[in-house]
Amino acid sequence: MSTPTQRPTQRPSISSFWHDLPREGRLLLSVVAFEFIGTGLVLPFWVVYLHEIRHFSLDVVGLLIAGMSAAGVVTSIPGGSLIDRVGPRRAMIGVLVSSVVGEVVMAFAVNLPIAVLGMAIVGGGFGVGWPSVQALVSSVVPSEIRARYFGMNFSLLNLGIGIGGILGGLIVDVEKPVTFQAMYLGNAVSYLPGLFLLLVPLRHIGRPAPSHGDHADGATVSYLQVLRAPAMGTLCALMFVSAFVGYAQLNSGMPAYARAIGQISTRGLGLAFAANTLVIVLLQLIVLQRIEGRRRTRVIVVMAIVWAASWVLLGASGLWPGSVAATFFVAACASVFALGETLLQPTMPAIVNDLAPDHLRGRYNGLTSGCFQFASILGPIVAGFMIGHGLHLAYLLVLVAGCGVVAWLSVGRLEQQLDPTANGLRSSTTEAGPPAEVAPAEQISPTVPPSVEPVETR
Repeated sequence: MSTPTQRPTQRPSISSFWHDLPREGRLLLSVVAFEFIGTGLVLPFWVVYLHEIRHFSLDVVGLLIAGMSAAGVVTSIPGGSLIDRVGPRRAMIGVLVSSVVGEVVMAFAVNLPIAVLGMAIVGGGFGVGWPSVQALVSSVVPSEIRARYFGMNFSLLNLGIGIGGILGGLIVDVEKPVTFQAMYLGNAVSYLPGLFLLLVPLRHIGRPAPSHGDHADGATVSYLQVLRAPAMGTLCALMFVSAFVGYAQLNSGMPAYARAIGQISTRGLGLAFAANTLVIVLLQLIVLQRIEGRRRTRVIVVMAIVWAASWVLLGASGLWPGSVAATFFVAACASVFALGETLLQPTMPAIVNDLAPDHLRGRYNGLTSGCFQFASILGPIVAGFMIGHGLHLAYLLVLVAGCGVVAWLSVGRLEQQLDPTANGLRSSTTEAGPPAEVAPAEQISPTVPPSVEPVETR
């Protein structure tokens, strides 16, 4: 780890984030906002649709939503192996087809068995979709600008969700179930442009990557061996803890605390989520410009500090329950949390994919995806129990302490295990790829190559 490093003397311009991407990367980004407009149509209304339109009890609705995340956990691990065998493009085509089918099933979920089927298809597709997308992107976007892609993707994703949420709020009417069906069908249609891209203009990308050892497709490499690879154990722990104190709480714990302790209105909660989306859309490219060339582990530490501050702001909402001040503090919590998101999203995926050998990229992303999904199941359970039993102060302390664990894992463990390239720095002698003496997959198997081949940009 003693390879000399240097930081860029000038920050990249905002416009260069788009122009420096290869054509394939720009095409992939071009459909993100449209696809997530569909997601935004249905995302705020899952509970309303299942409870008020389909008349399932709230207990059953909770189990259905938890089951959707559980399906993602179940599929993420075998999905990673599938990606390595058939290539990320084919895997992603399967994900998009299953997503279309799942949303159509949900539009006509008139009874519990159909709803269970639809949720399982949607959740299972997400479990494979995340590692598929990351592996696909990493096959066409060079390492040195990969973080830019992930950051721009996250900004466009949130832009789409925000637009979709606004449209959904204007469309839905609980007195007219057909409006909800239209939204789920609209979400299904939103996946079609991406499917077209992969079938026609991008049909040449994302093929299975050959290894350079005795095993042509790395088929004998197990997940246990991947977990033992340099830095992967720490990275999986970091992914789990950050997801537990982060997204799992933003989507469940924060609304529960805001309603039960802060006593804010549903409109106030909606404003908080709108503020979260707005901050991401406005700041992501600026943050990308500021963090490029800096140690990714240090960026994660800053993110942990920012998230800890956001949970303190959430706690402040309980000091003046039911007031305008409470609504302000919840919105401030969501906004500050969003700043942390703009630091995380370009960083963690880039580390994973700089560590991963090309022919094992699906497994690396599948493993970290499974950690994220598991935290998404456990987080709401812990939040609901602690807030429901009056342990709201202890709940906040757990979140702040968890942010401390994230910072420690990042700078106290992961930073010592990463080579400069995986940590976002460029060596003084090479532009891309980890130094040969630092082998991302070296400890997996003696037949796995000790270095990652340069990414083909085509």
